[in-house]
Amino acid sequence: MACPLAELNASGPHRFLEVCGPLYEHSPWVAERAWSRRPFASRHALHAALEEAVAAATAAEQLALIRAHPDLVGRAAREGRLTAASTTEQAAAGLGGLSADEIAAFEAYNAAYYDRFGFPFVICARENRKDAILGAFPVRLAHDADEERTAALVEIGRIGWLRLVDAVTEP
Repeated sequence: MACPLAELNASGPHRFLEVCGPLYEHSPWVAERAWSRRPFASRHALHAALEEAVAAATAAEQLALIRAHPDLVGRAAREGRLTAASTTEQAAAGLGGLSADEIAAFEAYNAAYYDRFGFPFVICARENRKDAILGAFPVRLAHDADEERTAALVEIGRIGWLRLVDAVTEP
């Protein structure tokens, strides 16, 4: 059940982390760093504080945040080991019932991407469908490392925003 923004603003750190900790995949430190910026005038203000925490993080912390994301259609997804949010997001993109050839294409792209950049391909699955995601791989594989790190963090921000909209209500 979603938490009203007013309740979140009045909450202690435990409740805040309970609601906002999962917004950034396995990285509750993002919410921990934003908590002191309360009260938030809107979900947009809360998201901005979360994004500022990511932007102010060290390069190693940002890399860990990117690496916290699962491969799309990866082993964890096929074995049912994703977070509930990631499972829902991948299903919304139509990644649940793929053919063997489509799974093989995702596996090949995931491997090539990880080999090139050292972290998983991150895209906001809720904003994309299977064909768009497959089409994004070759485009993003052509990026240099800095461009791709930035692209991954932008996508993580989009994912965080959509998760926040699900988790926090405004009047």
